[in-house]
Amino acid sequence: METKKQTKEIKKSRGVNAFIVIVACLILAECFFFFVLGKPSNFEDGNTDNHPINLLGTMFKGGFVVPLILTLLFTVIVLSVERFFALNKAKGKGNLIKFVANVKKELANGNIDNAQKLCEKQQGSVAAIVDAGLTKYREVESLDISKEMKVEAIKNEIEEATALQLPSMQQNLPIIATISTLGTLMGLFGTVLGMIRSFQALAGAGGVDSMALSVGISEALVNTASGIATGALAIISYAFYSGKVDNMTYAIEEVSFALAQTYSETHK
Repeated sequence: METKKQTKEIKKSRGVNAFIVIVACLILAECFFFFVLGKPSNFEDGNTDNHPINLLGTMFKGGFVVPLILTLLFTVIVLSVERFFALNKAKGKGNLIKFVANVKKELANGNIDNAQKLCEKQQGSVAAIVDAGLTKYREVESLDISKEMKVEAIKNEIEEATALQLPSMQQNLPIIATISTLGTLMGLFGTVLGMIRSFQALAGAGGVDSMALSVGISEALVNTASGIATGALAIISYAFYSGKVDNMTYAIEEVSFALAQTYSETHK
């Protein structure tokens, strides 16, 4: 009963909605672009049409692509923080490696009660899945079926519990993975627009328009740098949290194998 309750509670747990995060980050990026980067004090004579006097003003000259890239950057940061807390909750309170080792030790000694107590102490999605397998371990002992079918029932129970929890562990990671590519592409898009503006300044009648040329170069370089930075951060975040999900999945598989092996060895 406790296992079902715990699994149900975790099943109801949901991460933040990515769409809401993106919209909020877009609003924040627009505000940052106009009120921070576009602050008059960042430009000569307090006029945004003049040359920038610092990095903030230079970023403002990057054009309308800058707030779009900032939206992606802020989204990666917010979703990364959200995944940090969500996956830590899924992992449980204690060290996952020690938890798995202790559960396997109790299984080897035939102490199912102690193994379930470890799950109650650990908490989190991984512990709930392991606890579901341990509960099934007890249930199949009273069933009048072959040992092979009992072992298969234990494995199926863990697989079903994992299938319920895995989507919540992987939530928002596809968004971060998409931004890793989209951020770089947006930077490239801004670079192309900046180069177009620069060539237009070079081709203008009556000589080179130095102001337009500098704006075009600024737009190209700012968008390139910010796009690459956003893409790099997204790649690092995705790789890091995907690794954490994989580690939890491996832990579940390890306990699942130990459960099946223990039952096979201790029952005829």
